[in-house]
Amino acid sequence: MKLASLKSASRDGTLAIVDRDLSSAFPALESGFATLQSVLENWDDAAPALETTYRALIQRELDALPLKPDELASPLPRAYQWLDGSAYLSHVERVRKARGAPMPPSLYTDPLMYQGGSAAFLGPRDPIRLPDESWGLDFEAEVAVITDDVPMGVTPEEAAPHIKLVMLVNDISLRNLIPQELAKGFGFLHGKPGPAFSPAAVTPDELGDAWNGAKIHLPLLTYRSGTLVGHPDAGEGMQFDFRELLAHAARTRPLPAGTIIGSGTVSNPDAGRGYSCIAEKRVIEQIESGEARTPYLQHGETVRIEMFDRSGRSVFGAIEQDVWP
Repeated sequence: MKLASLKSASRDGTLAIVDRDLSSAFPALESGFATLQSVLENWDDAAPALETTYRALIQRELDALPLKPDELASPLPRAYQWLDGSAYLSHVERVRKARGAPMPPSLYTDPLMYQGGSAAFLGPRDPIRLPDESWGLDFEAEVAVITDDVPMGVTPEEAAPHIKLVMLVNDISLRNLIPQELAKGFGFLHGKPGPAFSPAAVTPDELGDAWNGAKIHLPLLTYRSGTLVGHPDAGEGMQFDFRELLAHAARTRPLPAGTIIGSGTVSNPDAGRGYSCIAEKRVIEQIESGEARTPYLQHGETVRIEMFDRSGRSVFGAIEQDVWP
């Protein structure tokens, strides 16, 4: 099934069940659940009821409302925890090379992950505010999963059933602020102002055989002001799958229902499929010509991130954001 959250007076939005082609929605409150967080906390009871409503919706048995992307919040407008990995090592290698930082051997065996702010996420059509263009605004197209309650110390195999929903992410970065923050040795703050998520979060069964239980084998398309800049396969080059990322996050703590785990910027070893962030393109330019020529995002530009299934249907809907001062 596909789930979304309508913007409302509640900070947690109003949960809606969305049809397969993302054209209509039905209020989940009629199935007894007002928010996605409440569903995740009661998944075993909630999921069957919502699935029944979803089946009725896609069979056109319900009086649904038109789905308007501008009226959508993030599927989880806020979350108890947002953890972002960096599972695609070709991305890590290229970005670290741009900073003159070597690849520690541990990155090949132990996932890289940071904890970001999760008090309020951007919706899929919300603008990106950029007061100062010199900050170096970049998009980062990613995949993410949402969990139910995950016990501390789970193995990757034990972690797999805790993956309840999948969605897309634009993990916004301010590249020119990040180096000075990392140089302090304590992590991101200003350089990661907060991500935006896709219109819908979907259960893994909606992905069919493109989902292998731990990763999606479909291209992730990113457009910059209408021009396709990347279409890497999200299942290729992912050194650590979502089971492993989840187990890594839960090594020393339980994860509450509603935890979001990001894959990190999708990247393939074959650079011919383009890129999912500007920084990676700039690194390739620097390697090839000695100079990074592609500018970071400027006021008035637009970013669009989307994934299509093998029949050409948009799986999650598109993240489409304008850059505002």
